[in-house]
Amino acid sequence: MPKHEFQVEMTCEGCSNAVTRVLNKLGDVQFQIDLEKKLVWIESDKDVQVLQETLQKCGKKVTYVGTV
Repeated sequence: MPKHEFQVEMTCEGCSNAVTRVLNKLGDVQFQIDLEKKLVWIESDKDVQVLQETLQKCGKKVTYVGTV
């Protein structure tokens, strides 16, 4: 499974919890969140556009960095 890196404008634990909630709803994805670096890594076969749109549901600015 490819691993995608996203920059998400998270400022607190509440932000990272919001990211966790929206990603858990996707199902069949594994992810890691680095709040300090404002990065989210997602392992998934889903399309990058789907992953980005899902992350944006948490209300934060999301930028796709690339495949790790």
